[in-house]
Amino acid sequence: MPEGDTVYIASQRLHTALAGRTVTRFDLRTPALALADLTGATLTEVVPRGKHILMRFSTGQSLHSHLRMDGGWRIGPAQSRPRGRDYEIRALVGNADWLAAGFRVHDLKLVATDAESEVVGHLGPDLLAPEFDRAEALRRFAAVPARPIGEALLDQRLTAGIGNVYKSEVLFLNRLSPFLPVAEVPELGAVLDSSVRLLRGNLSDHSRTTTGWRQPGQQFWVYGRAGKGCRRCGTVVLSCEQGEDPAMERITYYCPTCQAVSG
Repeated sequence: MPEGDTVYIASQRLHTALAGRTVTRFDLRTPALALADLTGATLTEVVPRGKHILMRFSTGQSLHSHLRMDGGWRIGPAQSRPRGRDYEIRALVGNADWLAAGFRVHDLKLVATDAESEVVGHLGPDLLAPEFDRAEALRRFAAVPARPIGEALLDQRLTAGIGNVYKSEVLFLNRLSPFLPVAEVPELGAVLDSSVRLLRGNLSDHSRTTTGWRQPGQQFWVYGRAGKGCRRCGTVVLSCEQGEDPAMERITYYCPTCQAVSG
């Protein structure tokens, strides 16, 4: 699933291509929005909110989309045919110069800009916001003291932006077991600070890394490395399914030595 940094980069590219320009093409290919037409309006800005993207228009409306596991926005010249299968395109937004095609984008909704809370109001503080509300994030985590930290970090209602990669990597860097209850995390603020640092450190390149190395196979400490030796101590890295219920389970990678519960 795309994480906060990926969504942020996608939003920046959409903003560069579309913001401040008159919409000449607007096509939403979902039954509920098939008749929506914002051609002639100005797309004023594109902003990320956690893992969500909001396109704002001069009409006072916002187009919401979520990438989930398989979605993405592709940008090309206005007169070109979007690369990919036509039947996977769910949204087209373009101007005289550029065309953005939303492939397999999810949760498309057109809402009043002053009512964006209807689609993103449930989210916790955005880790990539210019002024991340650390105090509010800590308050929200404190409200779920018994939840394992590995589950809590993925809960977008607590903080928005972390996905499976950063969850595993942040916990490793802070030497925390993913099974440790939130209330027992000694420095939760440091965990949030690490999350912000890693996310922001990857905003300039799609080749994500938490180790500082971008070569294939060298980018991560534990993520995707089950069965291999821990880069820090050599212990075999483990993985397991972790989540509140089967529908929410995600794979967690961890070193049982560096991230021992008692450690």
